[in-house]
Amino acid sequence: MTSRRRRTRTSLTSVLVVLALAVGGYALHTAGIIAPDAEAAPATTSARTGTDAPTIETEPGAPGTTGASRTDATSAPSAPSAPTATSATSATDAATAATARAELAALPVKGKAPATGYDRVGDFGTAWLDVDRNGCDTRNDVLARDLSAITRQGPCRVLTGTLVSPYTGATIGFVRGETTSTLVQIDHVVALENAWRTGAQQLSQRERESLANDPANLFAVDQHSNAQKRSGDAATWLPADKSFRCTYIEHQVAVKTKYRLWVAPAEHDAMARILRTC
Repeated sequence: MTSRRRRTRTSLTSVLVVLALAVGGYALHTAGIIAPDAEAAPATTSARTGTDAPTIETEPGAPGTTGASRTDATSAPSAPSAPTATSATSATDAATAATARAELAALPVKGKAPATGYDRVGDFGTAWLDVDRNGCDTRNDVLARDLSAITRQGPCRVLTGTLVSPYTGATIGFVRGETTSTLVQIDHVVALENAWRTGAQQLSQRERESLANDPANLFAVDQHSNAQKRSGDAATWLPADKSFRCTYIEHQVAVKTKYRLWVAPAEHDAMARILRTC
């Protein structure tokens, strides 16, 4: 074979090979086996854009957070909580009781003086005076302070109201009248006869009148409790409602301190026993 014929055959063979490869590639593309470069590696995105695929975001701590994020939030140190009303009240109660204990420790302790010569009106003034000069007598002032849903005649005279007696917890409807007014009475926390027998004899008339009308020494209470107490001190009478006993004794100690009175030994011990529980 001449060299010219060999070159012609080689050229023809090369053309046939190229043609065969082109035909085969076209067939594979048509079948979807080979993709063009733009589709062979589609770009991935974290979220589709466009109105047909809205992105949903979860706020930290809101429902839908992962278990890991909830665990992190739970394990993180929490800030100290602000004092609650209850804790503030407890702190105030504890401070008041501590003050009462200190004042009781400073009060003189000795026996009671005789009640000879005791005269409620002569020694402590008419019930009830207007020692604060507000235009209303003390009884109406205390009724207005301690009763709820009151009605009045004029600026002072309390006609009706509702009392929750601090000594028993009982609810009493107050209606002013000859046979109904006495259902609600005003108690002297330190009874006036007790005051007379524990130092009030040495007070001036003005001081005794102030003691008898001092709001800190007065509570509106139920008739039965006031009649039962009479002139008793802490050793002989305490409110039936035990939850009020701390307040009751704290008032007694404060009044005796303010007016320079003393306490009898049994009275002192009863007061100290109550205050230890406050």
